[in-house]
Amino acid sequence: MTTKKRVVVAMSGGVDSSLTAALLKDRGYDVVGITMQIWPSDQSSDDDGSCCSLSAVEDARKVAYQLDIPFYVVNFEELFADKVIDYFVDEYAHARTPNPCIMCNQEIKSKVFLQKALELDADYMATGHYATIEHHQEGRHLIKKAKDVHKDQTYALYGMNQKELAHTLMPLGEFTKSETRKLAKEFGLAVHDKPDSQEICFIPDDDYNRYIQEEHAEIAKPGPILDLEGNKLGEHDGIPFYTIGQRKGLGLAYHKPLYVVDLEPEKNAVIVGDNEDVFGDKLIAHRLNWVSIPELEEPMEVEVKIRYNVTPAPATIRTIDGDKVEVEFVDKQRAITPGQAVVFYDNEVLVGGGIIKEELK
Repeated sequence: MTTKKRVVVAMSGGVDSSLTAALLKDRGYDVVGITMQIWPSDQSSDDDGSCCSLSAVEDARKVAYQLDIPFYVVNFEELFADKVIDYFVDEYAHARTPNPCIMCNQEIKSKVFLQKALELDADYMATGHYATIEHHQEGRHLIKKAKDVHKDQTYALYGMNQKELAHTLMPLGEFTKSETRKLAKEFGLAVHDKPDSQEICFIPDDDYNRYIQEEHAEIAKPGPILDLEGNKLGEHDGIPFYTIGQRKGLGLAYHKPLYVVDLEPEKNAVIVGDNEDVFGDKLIAHRLNWVSIPELEEPMEVEVKIRYNVTPAPATIRTIDGDKVEVEFVDKQRAITPGQAVVFYDNEVLVGGGIIKEELK
């Protein structure tokens, strides 16, 4: 008698993770559902729709009951605060724009959740990400773009290593979002038409400025708004409230439109200029992780995303200083932002990625 492969599914109460669990059970896996409690329930309303709300936990529990699979809620609040929220605040404090969802994927889901799955004698963990993982007995495990180009989430997965990929399943990579909802309805899942959560879980209203003002006002100190020549044009309320490329909300009366082109934490200054000053064709990336290759040995032509919702742009990447990469774009890119992820592709294959350290002027 062949023992079923066990897989632990990260269930958020949404349609994607719910269908993931249903599909894997239907395909013959021994499925266990786990919801990660990563944000205090008393700070998330019952019906705010976030992945941490009480209603989300109950939705996940109901789906697990319907599928007749074991279900557990695991408390990762302290770890989440340390690895994600503290990182989020520290990045803003140093004039960088953080990627909290990417950090959650790297530190919580890919590492801690996988470890919990292995402790339950699972062969795999599974998530509802829209991406495809190719497992290879010989050679490297690969991450490929999802069928649904509008939902593709490979940008957020560049930090996964080979061990993590070997033990991870992402079955939704082969479906579009509409196909996911249709299948979920066919499985009889009550969450088939549940709206997607658009916010990060610890800021349910998606108002970063309010969150910083109320919870971490100490990192937002007023300072000067300067032009590129160093002339003072006005005052800002705190660097964390501004992003590269921003035009609205500067509070400046000027004879032409101005845009945020840089943030200088040493001077606590917001630097503004013309729209053309927001564009650049080179950046330096650090904190790199390679997926399809062991390391970058020679310059490589790739397609590059400097934020989640942009079209990949052609560029050449080359190693510098041993542990950094220079990215040189064919065409100038708007708002290259330190702290954001930069991810490299070879057609459909995710090559690797890192964090933008600086734009090269």
